[in-house]
Amino acid sequence: MISILFPTDFSKNSMNAITYALEFFKYEKVAFYFMHAYQKDVYDHEDLVSRDNFDDVLERVKAQSEANLKELLKTVNEMAPNPRYTYHSLSVFGSLVEEANNIADRKNIDLIVMGTKGKSDGRKIVFGSHTFQVLKYVQCPVLAIPKNYTNTQPKRILFPTDYLIPYKRRELKLLCDLAAPYRSIVDVLYVSKIDKLSIRQEDNQAFMKGTICKTEINFITANSRKVAETIQEYIKENQVDMLVMVNTQHSFLENMLFPSNIDKVSLDLKIPLLAMQNATRATPAL
Repeated sequence: MISILFPTDFSKNSMNAITYALEFFKYEKVAFYFMHAYQKDVYDHEDLVSRDNFDDVLERVKAQSEANLKELLKTVNEMAPNPRYTYHSLSVFGSLVEEANNIADRKNIDLIVMGTKGKSDGRKIVFGSHTFQVLKYVQCPVLAIPKNYTNTQPKRILFPTDYLIPYKRRELKLLCDLAAPYRSIVDVLYVSKIDKLSIRQEDNQAFMKGTICKTEINFITANSRKVAETIQEYIKENQVDMLVMVNTQHSFLENMLFPSNIDKVSLDLKIPLLAMQNATRATPAL
């Protein structure tokens, strides 16, 4: 069974990500956890004018959160009455990142799914603030779905890597679980001006070859120093349906997503991004 966490703000973008996942995982046995973290809603509430009415505002926001989640569960049950699925709701007073991390540990979550933007994010930015926080600070793989994206049958998945990261077996298994039902082709792309790999890179590549799924895998080297541009070009020229990257310190993804601030993001993403966080939680049996 796969365990999936949806942090939701009940926006259209969030619902689109939920709709995408309900269709995408229809062949799998999945436990879905829908979480609304409402701490920010309390502190930003227009009626919170003093400490005296804090408890009153808290109770109202909590009740609304629980009502929204109840309605959401009703909607998803009607959309996807899949006997392989189980649905759970979690209304929590806490920050998004803290609660997502807590639930990921407590429920042994395999994947977080969310929209690239929420209800308060502008049109011109690539990722919303909540998605940025989760991508940067939550120790769990994240599947981010762009607004209005509907293609739930990926034929080609791109996995750029520098082979410097010792991959986790659990996260490579997750990639297999995503690719296998659709017989997706996985292109492992190494962007470098140097063809020869170091011993560490060779060992990490060998681990990937021995661990990654049995679908078609291509190992490709692109002779370039411009990582972001090369990835974008490859996506466009090869009709890639999903981008997979490992998000850890000094990785390709970190350099593109977090150069200094949101305005400088160099990854203009129009397809789903699976960010594997190189997490260290328990690995299930393969």
